[in-house]
Amino acid sequence: MLLRNIFKTNIVKNSYLHLQTSYILKHQQATSQIICKRFVSEMEILYPNPRRDESISDTYLNKVEVKDPYRWMEDPDSEETKKFVDEQNAITRPFLDKCPFRADINTRLTELWNYPKYSCPRQHGDKFFFYKNTGLQNQSVLYVQDSLTAEPKVFIDPNTLSDDGTVALQVTAFSEDEQIFSYGLSSCGSDWISVHFKHVEKGDIYPEQLNKVKLTELSWTHDNKGIFYGCYLDQEGKTDGSETETNKNQKLYYHRVGTPQSEDVLVVEFLEEPNFIIGSGVSDCGRYLIVTPQKGCQDNLVYISDLETVKYEISGKLDLIPIITKIEADYEFIANNGTSFIFRTNKNAPNYKLIIIDIENPAPESWQTLIPENEKDVLEWAEAVYDNYLAICYIQDVKSVLQLHDLKTGKLIKKFPLETGTITGFSGDRKYKDIFFQFASFLTPGIIYHCDLSNPQFDVEIFREIEVEKFDREKFTTEQVFYQSKDGTRVPMFIIYKKGLQKDGNNPCYLYGYGGFNISLLPSFSVTRLVFIDNFDGVVAVPNIRGGGEYGEKWHRGGRLENKQNVFDDFQSAAEYLIQEKYTCNKLLTINGGSNGGLLVAACANQRPDLFGCAVANVGVLDMLRFHKFTIGYLWVSDYGSAENEKDFEYLYKYSPLHNIRIPDDPNIQYPATLLSTADHDDRVVPLHSLKFIATLQHTFRNHPYQKNPLLIRIEKKAGHGGGKPTAKIIEEITDIMCFIVNTTGIKFHL
Repeated sequence: MLLRNIFKTNIVKNSYLHLQTSYILKHQQATSQIICKRFVSEMEILYPNPRRDESISDTYLNKVEVKDPYRWMEDPDSEETKKFVDEQNAITRPFLDKCPFRADINTRLTELWNYPKYSCPRQHGDKFFFYKNTGLQNQSVLYVQDSLTAEPKVFIDPNTLSDDGTVALQVTAFSEDEQIFSYGLSSCGSDWISVHFKHVEKGDIYPEQLNKVKLTELSWTHDNKGIFYGCYLDQEGKTDGSETETNKNQKLYYHRVGTPQSEDVLVVEFLEEPNFIIGSGVSDCGRYLIVTPQKGCQDNLVYISDLETVKYEISGKLDLIPIITKIEADYEFIANNGTSFIFRTNKNAPNYKLIIIDIENPAPESWQTLIPENEKDVLEWAEAVYDNYLAICYIQDVKSVLQLHDLKTGKLIKKFPLETGTITGFSGDRKYKDIFFQFASFLTPGIIYHCDLSNPQFDVEIFREIEVEKFDREKFTTEQVFYQSKDGTRVPMFIIYKKGLQKDGNNPCYLYGYGGFNISLLPSFSVTRLVFIDNFDGVVAVPNIRGGGEYGEKWHRGGRLENKQNVFDDFQSAAEYLIQEKYTCNKLLTINGGSNGGLLVAACANQRPDLFGCAVANVGVLDMLRFHKFTIGYLWVSDYGSAENEKDFEYLYKYSPLHNIRIPDDPNIQYPATLLSTADHDDRVVPLHSLKFIATLQHTFRNHPYQKNPLLIRIEKKAGHGGGKPTAKIIEEITDIMCFIVNTTGIKFHL
């Protein structure tokens, strides 16, 4: 649960990158053809021709030899790899800069992006904290105010921590007395963070810094003396995000504020399981530490330590009470009343339910159901608030439903009225009476609501409404359709466009997908998408393909492991639907996705090059035979499988993008115009995936007489997988992607 929440949060926080790089633009066909002819001709000469070492190969199943001629690109620090990166950027940059609408695109994006963005306020003691970005700040700023109506003051401004905005504020936690703030800072987009401490009232920064920290939460003991955190102190070599070495043996430590990291206490480790990521959290009562190890991106164990037995004087390894000892389902701790612990789980409940486990009698036959599984709707999250209330969010046909329940009985108390859209933010605590939740949709940038739970009527009022200047939502419309995939499965899809759209097959269309890790793509606001729709007369489509969590664990399992081809089929069927219903045509259809979505784009381009005019794959997982050998790639085996397993190899080898690049049999079919993007500090999906793929793609089509579409890559410096990317870099990247699509699909920008 920890990992999926981190990855999901990263997608939500950076939806402007993964979801807003959703565009296809309109430009005069003739002009585009002239540009493409000129640059394709030049690029046929200028494509780098890196060394291929045909002697390097791996043998699978003791009989299948798979060559890996660009294995040397797995070393990011070699001079040869650096030279290849420079050569690729040298041919990509001029192509993107020649877009005739580049300045207009960048100006329009910047203009609409420049609106204030807020998070929900969160109470800590007698103060309220919230994030705000005035519009174009590289990083959002954390503010504090003495009351909801008091003048906000800057608490931490990450923009002051670097000259270029590449230092970002990540995981945070307040001490129980709300007097000390612990926070992690990341640099250049890396998943590594350094942990720091600040006194809330005095503003003093404590002298210590915790390093080699990654994939963790920060959890305070209730004596306010220190935090539990996950760390890789044994990690050797670089830990700045530019390395490829596997991260193994995460251990849980306890740090006392005011002491150096060298004195931190090792409290939990699993020596027999070096791939475990150790989640942890202290219960609301402060007595218990809940430890949730997981080996992949789903399913976990549960152990509990009674901190009262050591009187909170933590000096060594903690005794752990085993609660869940078999990795077979998700268990997310929600709250406890004494020894009765509430967990959200999909054990025998694909759509999730809430159960009560008495830790003094944790046998499964003694478990009680607090909130039963809903056969139709997915219980997405639950949070204990104000004494004994429970806020619960469901996904109902890819839309959020928010409810208030009784924490002790599970009884439904209130359904909060919502339009079609998504709860994108929530704050509440058992200590405080106020809850806040933020709503957004494809056409609503954000409305923050407030509810005082001490009021028996539970009245909801608008606390703050986020507005975008020069945006008229009445010009646009959103529809949800359901189409059939290849195997007959009914798949939902949102389609957004301007009112009055002519369905004549001549509209540019942007199709975005993800399809993995139980992550749901719910409606979200995107300036970039709206620029594409408004200024390029385009259509945006977001299908909720299998592999996601929109319909629970069954939907997820329908697109993972040996079922992964269903994800690609769903996406291709979405494209066919859009063409059949005359929203667009294949030449004006661009597909885009990031990370697991980059895998989706590349696999679909390989399998159906005739179906798409343009493919943009951001930070994609593209080498499915070796992904588990780098940084945290082994965690994805839970969704992908491993080529070291005979059964898994069979299906991985069939769809692995790197190993399935083929010249189409039909000479009239080209490979789609393709732009890959990666970054030098992406330590989640390391750049070697994109480097090896583009080298193989260019090698395959270098001398093919029918390939006129460009095959390019954009490699960014001082950036990572997407989290913490500065606004300036985001707008520049989106501008580049738009320019690529303009230059390759022949569509026109207009005001």
